[in-house]
Amino acid sequence: MCVILIGIAAIALSFPKSTGNSKLTDVLTDSITRIASAYPGEIGVAVIINSTDTVAVNDTSIYPMMSVFKVHQALAICNRFDREGISLDTTLAIQRAELDPETWSPMLKEHAEATITLPVSTLLRYTLIQSDNNASNLMFERLVNVAETDSFVATLIPRHSFQIAYTESEMSADHAKAYSNRTSPLGAAMLIDRLFTDTLVSREKQNFIMKSLGECTTGKDRIAAPLMGKAGVSVAHKTGSGYSENGILAAHNDVAYISLPNGTRYTLAVFVKDFKGNESQAAQAAAHISAAVYSLLTHPSDEL
Repeated sequence: MCVILIGIAAIALSFPKSTGNSKLTDVLTDSITRIASAYPGEIGVAVIINSTDTVAVNDTSIYPMMSVFKVHQALAICNRFDREGISLDTTLAIQRAELDPETWSPMLKEHAEATITLPVSTLLRYTLIQSDNNASNLMFERLVNVAETDSFVATLIPRHSFQIAYTESEMSADHAKAYSNRTSPLGAAMLIDRLFTDTLVSREKQNFIMKSLGECTTGKDRIAAPLMGKAGVSVAHKTGSGYSENGILAAHNDVAYISLPNGTRYTLAVFVKDFKGNESQAAQAAAHISAAVYSLLTHPSDEL
């Protein structure tokens, strides 16, 4: 009986609790559904408001994560380092020849030396801020592998909501494998929400991840676009993008934790799958949804 009760409690903790603000969530659902249906692709969205009220549209676990999984990777690495008493200042010696010159890698561009020596913290910043693929591949190979990352994240969010099966290098070699690194929008939103509101790893390392996401330089034309320049608004986020072999935009994603000056905190995940348009149009869809959510949360009386 004790085991059963513990299991039930663990499951309950995995899901945001509702405060019963059904009018707000209904209006958000209708607005997001209307926007998503206007674009030529499958768009899944999740919103978690103050870690309680939750909205999910097209919430199935089929969306390729692409580089969004670098948040999952960072948490798994920090968890292992916590358990083994290892500092993120630990350095790794990297042979330039072992890195992929064809993949997206600001690290490779910024370091011309034959042997690159960097602390793990810098490698993590490359993945979280600039979405560096070489840094991610290297850490999967040397620090915490894909299977271990997948297993650890399954202790944080529901098992059915995501799967991590391949590295960036494996997806680059076979684009179809990107669809096996999948998530539901709510699964991704829950992980980011817990990252900013709960204790997942040591405070020092968790603060490091949160700060890095607040400095993310990719995808500013997505969720962040309508929020830039707004007084008192802060955005921490992670993007992920990629084409399939037939030229279709397989994914154009963004997951963000947003703080408003009125005290509202919310997580917004927008996953765009198999988009029959260009990156600018896919980014516009995410920005359109972000603007609608922001408007409803700052001026709810206009719609409720």
